[in-house]
Amino acid sequence: MIPTKSRTTVLAAAVLSAALAATATTAGPASARPGARDLPALVMTAEGPVQGTAAGAVRTFQGIPYAAPPTGDRRWKEPQPVRPWSSPLDARAPRSACAQPTDQPVSIEGGGSEDCLHLNVTTPAGRTTGRLPVIVWIHGGSFTYGDGATYRAARLAAAQQGAMVVTVNYRLGAFGFLTAPGLRAPANLGLLDQQAALKWVDRNAGAFGGDPGNVTIMGQSGGGYSVCAQLVSPGARGLFDKAIVQSAGCVGPDGSFTRTQAETNGLAVARAAGCDDPRTADSCLRRRSTTELVEASASGHDGYRPVVDGVVLPEAPAQAITAGRFARVPVLHGSTHDEMSGPAGLDEVRTGTPLTAEGYAEKITERFGKDAPAVLAEYPAADHPAPGAALSAVLTDSEWSTAALDTQRALARHTSVHAYDFAEAKAPYFRNVPRPESFPLGTGHMIDLAYLFDNDLFEPLDAAQAGLSDTVTAYWSRFASTGRMNGCGTPPWKRFTARSPYVQRLASGRIGSTDFAADHHYAFWKELASSR
Repeated sequence: MIPTKSRTTVLAAAVLSAALAATATTAGPASARPGARDLPALVMTAEGPVQGTAAGAVRTFQGIPYAAPPTGDRRWKEPQPVRPWSSPLDARAPRSACAQPTDQPVSIEGGGSEDCLHLNVTTPAGRTTGRLPVIVWIHGGSFTYGDGATYRAARLAAAQQGAMVVTVNYRLGAFGFLTAPGLRAPANLGLLDQQAALKWVDRNAGAFGGDPGNVTIMGQSGGGYSVCAQLVSPGARGLFDKAIVQSAGCVGPDGSFTRTQAETNGLAVARAAGCDDPRTADSCLRRRSTTELVEASASGHDGYRPVVDGVVLPEAPAQAITAGRFARVPVLHGSTHDEMSGPAGLDEVRTGTPLTAEGYAEKITERFGKDAPAVLAEYPAADHPAPGAALSAVLTDSEWSTAALDTQRALARHTSVHAYDFAEAKAPYFRNVPRPESFPLGTGHMIDLAYLFDNDLFEPLDAAQAGLSDTVTAYWSRFASTGRMNGCGTPPWKRFTARSPYVQRLASGRIGSTDFAADHHYAFWKELASSR
């Protein structure tokens, strides 16, 4: 719902006009581009004025509420309109992440709270002419972890093309995706939160210099699967114009749950909370505290997904996209070359002992059963730097790369697609997390985000990596602006089509075409699947 313009909001406009004059000269340095001017750090939104900061090349506004707090009676209800305000809202620091477990490296310290429906805006401090393209970032974290504020977007906002970047919180885990017998709550509240944030962008992008008619939704991992779902959801139609999907196979096995799957998982949560009687589950669960629900909730990476509920998500994204029933907007889609290198090296990091060839064969046999001999023949340990590297390739190609190419092919039958393989051989890693010594990790899951955002999860970039970051952010911002990849100063990038499945390799000193299907043994995995 769009709030009507209240009397206090009208009065706030008068307050704002005087404040703008005071802040215009202190908004920080403008862009070096000719004709750029400083933009104010106090902005009037449709709900009320917000006071941000300007430093260096960007302005930032943090912790802006886009919906009412989903607390008390609003727990497990669709996002409601925020109450307008008249005094400038202090948007100089982030607000709480959404409630989540703290058992994973990507968890937010302190575990967040239920009062979390905030977003953050980053724009160039100075601009020349025209409206900025808008990028709405949906963070990953298996629909259970993470927040928007930790993804600081200065590099992407101040890239060659320039962009208004909006990073969003949405309800997670049991608060955003719980479907339990007896719980009277809409499914997919997290997806509805994302749509509420997109409606906020539609109302307010212009106030920040953004173009509400040129919005790109962008997500990675769980955020990427969210984008897949929004491509299919009727409630998101018309709220975005392009999509960027990173490390999420829209056409794959991991993008959604059936209602039966979701209710099975939800029943386990209800039991853990002592609320498994369907006759009293709703009132029982609503009496539980945030902490009690987090403790009862399914943690890890497999407990929550968007639910095919027939309303928010009419059908599984894999099914809908394959059939062409989705928003046919331009899509940038890709994955990292070594998605599973971290998990493949985990035993070595824990024990200090590298995986042996025999241990590799045992892991493949345990995972693939009767198909293990074929997998071992296709991926001999001797063909890789170490058995751990062979395991990484098998897991990456079987679980990620095949679904990525399937997704690109399905999308390209109906819309414009550009595809990539992020293949930096010497990428940064998670800060203070040891690496295996027997093989290089390449670019693993999430590591591509170190090139797009500043996030304390990742090690800093070296000079070569920073150069690749400049190129990647230029590509991404140009796509957000135009739906195309080619432009001044970057290597050419062709569209992915059914006849010409072009995939761009992104790596320092080697940007250009790559044979993704051959590199990731696509034909082998498709043949293996068809023989089962």
